[in-house]
Amino acid sequence: MATLISTDADFTNNISTGLTLVDFWAEWCGPCQMMLPRLEELSSKVDGKAKVMKHNVDTDPQVPTQFRVMSIPTIILFKDGQPVEKFVGVQDVTTLTQAIEKHI
Repeated sequence: MATLISTDADFTNNISTGLTLVDFWAEWCGPCQMMLPRLEELSSKVDGKAKVMKHNVDTDPQVPTQFRVMSIPTIILFKDGQPVEKFVGVQDVTTLTQAIEKHI
């Protein structure tokens, strides 16, 4: 499963059920670019257990403001629409996989 793209308009619907890991990022952010292959790997590892989404803070700034995203990448894990874990900075796949497994 590929990483999904989230916008301010569809964000609430996208995270409403199950586990959804959202990476708040921007094109110009070097550490965000480092996360791209890791998110793809994570997406295939947790396929069927959780969704993996990217949310661009430049093109869709409303949701990042709502969740007080101050620096990027910020990764938030949502369960049934509620944030349950938050990570700031580059994370490894194992850390994110363990966070998802904990909330299944």
